Amino acid sequence: MITKKTDLNQWSGLNEAARQKLETRNYSEGDLVARMGGSGVSAGELITHEKSLTSGWIPGVEVFSRQVYQQKGRGYFSELTRLSEGKLHELGLQPQQWASALMHRESAKGFHIHPPYIPEGENPENWFQKQFLDEPVDYSLRNYDREQWDVMFFLMGRCEMLLVDERKGMPRRQMRFTIAGDSQPGPDNAAVVIPPGVAHALRSLGNEDLIMTYGTSTTFNPEWEGRIASAIESYPLPDDWQHYLQQGE
Repeated sequence: MITKKTDLNQWSGLNEAARQKLETRNYSEGDLVARMGGSGVSAGELITHEKSLTSGWIPGVEVFSRQVYQQKGRGYFSELTRLSEGKLHELGLQPQQWASALMHRESAKGFHIHPPYIPEGENPENWFQKQFLDEPVDYSLRNYDREQWDVMFFLMGRCEMLLVDERKGMPRRQMRFTIAGDSQPGPDNAAVVIPPGVAHALRSLGNEDLIMTYGTSTTFNPEWEGRIASAIESYPLPDDWQHYLQQGE
């Protein structure tokens, strides 16, 4: 809300009621960590500034760049992953199942979450501390075969992704960023690795459908498909439609 007299003076041509309700948008970029957990950033910004974002980054989440090769007159070509090198090789993550999904423009899904595996006798807080804070690059501690890790690639459209860390004892950090599919080549072409215990939601932005392919460290298990605040997926009918349908009941 504009409250300074000098701000209101420049809007003197409006009626008083409109002037008192008036707001202006702040176009300054602001702190990157704050934007990552708030209004959102681009995948390219995350990749470029990852080392300076540790105070807001969710441990175990990986965002890594992808190269899309333009082929003049024909389209484009891009790799997903190699088993012998690259980020998934470094992490020791070899998906056991691959799937694809299409989200129509302006649609959304989530939040989804998968249960983290806690070894018998382990305290969850201590286990996460050991895996992701004390020994973050000792990937042998990860139980990829006992919990579902997701790795997502986007082939068409533009995705807004929201992540929330819900693991016991871990800071409840949030990450919000946009990823461009291969149909929109540039610095925002990226893939994302999501650990179990991190809630994730997706929104399809722009005028294209969103097409993605994703690998999971285990095969599909419906008992591991948790949902939080996912009412957006049910697409309820408008209130007046509901009222009309219920007439005479």
